[in-house]
Amino acid sequence: MQIAILTFDGFNELDSFIVAGILNRMRPKGWKAHMTCPSEVVTSMNGVTIRAEQPLEFASTADAVIIGSGLKTREIVEDVDLLARFQLDPTRQLIGAQCSGTLLLAKLGLLGDVPACTDQTTKPWVIEAGVKVLDQAFYARGHIATAGGCLASQYLAAWILLCAGSRDDAEAALHYVAPVGQKQEYVGRAIDSVIDYMSIERDAITA
Repeated sequence: MQIAILTFDGFNELDSFIVAGILNRMRPKGWKAHMTCPSEVVTSMNGVTIRAEQPLEFASTADAVIIGSGLKTREIVEDVDLLARFQLDPTRQLIGAQCSGTLLLAKLGLLGDVPACTDQTTKPWVIEAGVKVLDQAFYARGHIATAGGCLASQYLAAWILLCAGSRDDAEAALHYVAPVGQKQEYVGRAIDSVIDYMSIERDAITA
């Protein structure tokens, strides 16, 4: 399972790093979450600079794609040349977005009539794009999921693990990162937040 984590200049570290850390717990089973960027180097909203593991074009062939948020999302969605560098296909990919990443999904026309989750800052822009915004942390329909709030990245990770792996995989990965003394509570909340949306055809996902 090859996963592209779309990470642009001005990115939110929590969005990109948390989901990558959780999903890469599956590396012994051949999974890899890649920092996928439009340039060789990108710098976060707080000045953390990272090197891309994959170019933006990798998103077109990845089995799953996660779009994190950042300070420059409104600029990114207006950059036609940048968006032309990759094509997302929900018929063969799992596609998730968090906070302002949901705006990118909306601008790409991938949400349609599917309601979505986002953060409070981005909410009016997503509504302006014609999408109904839900007051909850996670929502998924088919192969598309959205999450609202920085720490909701755990739900996107859990969703991908449940879709393309198993419940045991999801529980093991989340248990590893959960706070000591709260592991069962933490894992249970994450699974419960996602499991009701597990209606996709598993055979459509490349494991």
